[in-house]
Amino acid sequence: MRLYAIRAGLLCMILHGTVSAQAGPLSRADSALVGRVLAAEDRREAGDEALAAAAGHADARVRQLALRAMGRIRDPKFAARELLAAVPPAPVWPEPAWRLRLRALTPKSECDAVRPALGDSAWPVRLRAAAVAGLRCSGDKEVVRTLRGWMEPLPAEVDRRPPGGVSWHAAGQALPAIARLEPATARAALPGFAKHRAWPMRRAAVRAAAVLADTTTLRALARDAHGNVQEEAVDALARLSGHGDDATYLEVIAGTHPQAVRAAAAALKGSPRDDVAARARAAWTRWSARAIDSERDVRVALLEAAGDSAGSDRPLNPRPPVPAEAVALALGADVRLRVTLAASSGGGAFVVRLRGDVAPIMASRILALVRRGFYDGLTWHRVEHDFVIQGGSPGENEYVGADVYLRDELGTLPHPRGTVGMSTRGHDTGDAQWFVNLRHNPRLQGDYTVFAEVADGIDVVDGILEGDRIARIEVVQPAR
Repeated sequence: MRLYAIRAGLLCMILHGTVSAQAGPLSRADSALVGRVLAAEDRREAGDEALAAAAGHADARVRQLALRAMGRIRDPKFAARELLAAVPPAPVWPEPAWRLRLRALTPKSECDAVRPALGDSAWPVRLRAAAVAGLRCSGDKEVVRTLRGWMEPLPAEVDRRPPGGVSWHAAGQALPAIARLEPATARAALPGFAKHRAWPMRRAAVRAAAVLADTTTLRALARDAHGNVQEEAVDALARLSGHGDDATYLEVIAGTHPQAVRAAAAALKGSPRDDVAARARAAWTRWSARAIDSERDVRVALLEAAGDSAGSDRPLNPRPPVPAEAVALALGADVRLRVTLAASSGGGAFVVRLRGDVAPIMASRILALVRRGFYDGLTWHRVEHDFVIQGGSPGENEYVGADVYLRDELGTLPHPRGTVGMSTRGHDTGDAQWFVNLRHNPRLQGDYTVFAEVADGIDVVDGILEGDRIARIEVVQPAR
C-alpha cells in the first residue's frame, strides 16, 4: 500500500508542476540505487525495496525514475505515462518532396497518374507506381513497354547500386505487375526469375506465379534455399490450393527457416491428415531447443497446427542483468551510434542518438549489441517508403531477432519522423530489430518503444531500399 500512496503523491506533484530536474552528478550510492530501480523495472518486481527508497529520494530525477518504473510494472501499457514530466522532443525533419508524389499513388489511382510516375526522378515513386499499375493499367501499351524494359535484360549482379539507383528492385517489381497486365509475357519470363541466383528475383517469381495461379512453380519455390522465398510460396499455395498441398507444408516444417516454418504450420492448421499433429509437435520440440525467444511465432504456429494450446509456449531465457550503462543513459548521457551502409548498397551513413531519458534499459541493451557487432552485415528487410524501414534480423525477416526478449518501455514521444523504435510481436517481445519512422506515426505510441532518434543523415535513411545492408554500427562521440 505504501508504494501506491507514494506513486499517487508523486503524480499530484507532477500535475502541479512541482517536480523539476536537479543538476549535478549523483553519488555512487545514488547511482547504484538507480541501477536497482532499473533492474526491478526490467524484472517487473513491484515489491522491490529499491522502488520505495527511490520514490522518497531527495533528487527529483531519482523520484521520477521510480515513478516511471512503478507505472510500467503495474500497467502493461502504462496508460498513465502522459502524467510524467515532459521529455525533450525529437528533432523535426522535413520530408523529401518525392514522398508527396508517392503518397498520391494508391490502388485507386488512374493510369493517367501511374504512367508518368513510372518515370519519376525518385525510384521509390517509380516502384510504387509499378505496384499499382497492375491494378489500373490493363491494355496500356506504354506502361507495359516501360515495365518490360525494367526486365530486359535481367540484372546479373543485383547487390550493387550507386546512390539513388536500384539493383533487383525494378525487375522484381515489374514481373508481378506484368503478370496482371500481360500474362503471356510474364509466363515466358517466369523461368528466368525462378532460377535466378538472387533470392529477391525468385521471390518476384513467387508473386507473379501467385497472380498466374501457377501452382507448379509455387511448389518448386516452396522448397527454395531462402526462407523468404519459401514463406511467400507457401502462403500463395495456401490461398490457391489449401490443404491440397499439405505434403509440401510438411516438408517445409522440417526445415530451418523460421518464417517459412511459421507459414507452413499456419497452412497445416486444421489439416485432415493423421500425421500432422505428431510431426508438428516434433518440429516444436526442435525449435524450442534453439532457445530463441523471438522465434515464438514459429513455435506458436506449430502448436496450433498440432491442435495444442499456444499458451504452453513461454519465454525460454532468463532475464540477463541490466547493462551498467543504463544508469548513465537514464540520467541523460549523450550516446550516439553511426549506422554505415555497405558500399554494395550505395554507401552513406546516418547517426542516431540513444534516448536513455525515455528507454534506458532498452537503449543500454542495444548499445551492448552494437558493441558485440550484432548488427554488422544485417539488412533492412522491410521498407515502406511512407511508413517505416525495419532491419536488424539475422534471417532478414520478421520472425527472428535477439535470443532474449527486450521489454517495452513505453514513453511520451508520439513516434515523430526520424524516431527509432523497437520491433515486437506483442507486448514485451522486443526482438532487437530497429524500425525508423519515415513519417509521423502517432498510432504506434501505445505499443512500441522509442529508444533512439536520427540526429544526422535523414536523407540517407530516406534513400534506403529493401535489402540494403548495414556494414557496421559503431559508437561515435557527439559533435561539440
